[in-house]
Amino acid sequence: MALARDSDLGAFLRASRSRLEPAEAGLAGSASGRRVPGLRREEVAVLAGVSADYYTRLEQGRERNPSAQVLDAIGRALRLSSDGRGHLFRLGGLHPRLAPDAARDRVHPKLLELLDAFPRAAAYVLGPAFDVLATNPVADTLLAPFGDERNMPRILFTHPQVKTVFAEWELLRRNTVDALRLNQGRLPDDVDISAIVAELETASPEFAELWALQGVSRLSRAYKVFVHPELGRIELTYQTFDVHDAPGQQLLVGTPEPGSRSEEAIAHLAATGLGKNGAAVCAENDHGQGAFS
Repeated sequence: MALARDSDLGAFLRASRSRLEPAEAGLAGSASGRRVPGLRREEVAVLAGVSADYYTRLEQGRERNPSAQVLDAIGRALRLSSDGRGHLFRLGGLHPRLAPDAARDRVHPKLLELLDAFPRAAAYVLGPAFDVLATNPVADTLLAPFGDERNMPRILFTHPQVKTVFAEWELLRRNTVDALRLNQGRLPDDVDISAIVAELETASPEFAELWALQGVSRLSRAYKVFVHPELGRIELTYQTFDVHDAPGQQLLVGTPEPGSRSEEAIAHLAATGLGKNGAAVCAENDHGQGAFS
């Protein structure tokens, strides 16, 4: 396992520095004459206050015990987000990792009760590999176009209906891949995550390309607009919650603005199940963050 972690850490560092332009790192005037984008190893080392040899060994997997201070300095040098820094620490073996849970696919009974507490929202529970483990009636209706398929990455990259159901499918794909990588760092031994990554790297060139970018971010607050075939626009704000009793599981809840037309549409949808066999189309996402629907 140590070799795999070393390889992952090096790949993440290389991808992160390749995305950072010299000017963004405060190295104005140093971009000329470069054959590849991003920072050089030596520049990251200078910015982080470590030797170039040490940083090179870290990228190559020959340095296996980086300190928290070193990783913090490298994270700042690479301008990593909070999610990116947490991922960097986990890859370096310095951040607590969630242990795989033998019951991870079983939704806690209290969580099922909580789903029922959102009758006029789209609420569902995701597993570590983003399998939809449980839904309330509204969410079940919105997912109906995908039939029995309940793995969101597989839906986004292989399902024939995805570009009809999600107008912002490109953004949603990218955000989902970044969140899946974050989960992989938190649950490195989860077989479901490893399996879906291996499957989609082979089945989808788009997935493989995005996965190679080493992006890391969590599912967060998102604003989305659905176009229902009969009810028209339905605007929802999504919140994502970690489930402490079930490591790796997340609860997503999409709610409409009180008093809005969308609230009336969701209420009608909840009461009638309208559109169970139809399509709900995600038309826009103003906050630029992905969330499932």
